[in-house]
Amino acid sequence: MAPEIRRSLVLHSRLRRDPHALLRRMLDRIPPGTEPDAPVEELETRIAELLGKPAALFFPSGTMAQQTALRVHADRTGRRTFAAHPQNHVTLWEQQGYSAVHHLVHRPVGDPHGLITLADLGQVREPLSALLLELPQREIGGLLPTWDELEAQTGWARERGAAAHLDGARLWEAQPFYGRPHAEIAALFDTVYVSLYKAVEGVRGAILAGDRETMDVASVWRTRLGGALPDAWPLAVAALVGLEETLPRMGEFLDHARAVAAAINADGYARTNPEVPQTPLFHIHLPAAGEAVSAAARRILDETGVQLPSHARAASEPGRSSIEVTIGVTALEVTPEEVAELVRRLR
Repeated sequence: MAPEIRRSLVLHSRLRRDPHALLRRMLDRIPPGTEPDAPVEELETRIAELLGKPAALFFPSGTMAQQTALRVHADRTGRRTFAAHPQNHVTLWEQQGYSAVHHLVHRPVGDPHGLITLADLGQVREPLSALLLELPQREIGGLLPTWDELEAQTGWARERGAAAHLDGARLWEAQPFYGRPHAEIAALFDTVYVSLYKAVEGVRGAILAGDRETMDVASVWRTRLGGALPDAWPLAVAALVGLEETLPRMGEFLDHARAVAAAINADGYARTNPEVPQTPLFHIHLPAAGEAVSAAARRILDETGVQLPSHARAASEPGRSSIEVTIGVTALEVTPEEVAELVRRLR
């Protein structure tokens, strides 16, 4: 029998993904007589407006949306190579689908443990189809470039005939750091992908937005890849609920993340990366091996009912590891001092 979760620091815990509760919230969102296509159309229109783009397309997954964007940019430019951070999501977590399916080539840029810089891009000598930037850079603690650096990097791409593509799976979490409207951030990019299930806590799905001509071509690839779902309205309704209920709280989540990180760092047992989070996502580095941390997280859940991230990544130094935390609705119920005390028990 699974242990009871009473409070959680895991973004997608059972507390927020209970099907019965979610279906009730969805039912309250759609009136009787709603046409099956209407929720998807509403979602595409709302996110296109939010991002300031002429058009947007629903995709069943971010993997498909990003492959489509990279393929369209490659075909448009006649170039097969795109540049991205060494630890970008499409390379690490999608089994190089861009290569296996579309025969594209990833040109790593920059230090694997730091953000891409304009100087790093200056070392690229080959023609590119696109520059892919991930905001925030998940694998290095949710770091974000400055606004000036972001403008310079996307401008660098366009000056060389390459598209600027945003992996905005966590754009919703990144926006408070810049303090600018989503549309102003998205305006720096030719195409923008956003997730519908991460921060906004939908069920699944993604949106790809850009100019209408690019989205028309993207719709062809969506069909070719099997993503033109005829009855995607449940996914769209769940996303609409998240846009209305959760998206406005990103600043609140960031404030809590910073308070939690401050408490952890003040305790002295562990440290956070970055020291002051730039988004609600950050890493906690622990002086304990990953197996011990995972086992301790399971014990804490059994004893207290508080769920901590249990997937610990090994560090380069033996006997050390890290966990990733994303502050969302449920994490607000755990005080920074409680989190610091629980983290001390991860050993």
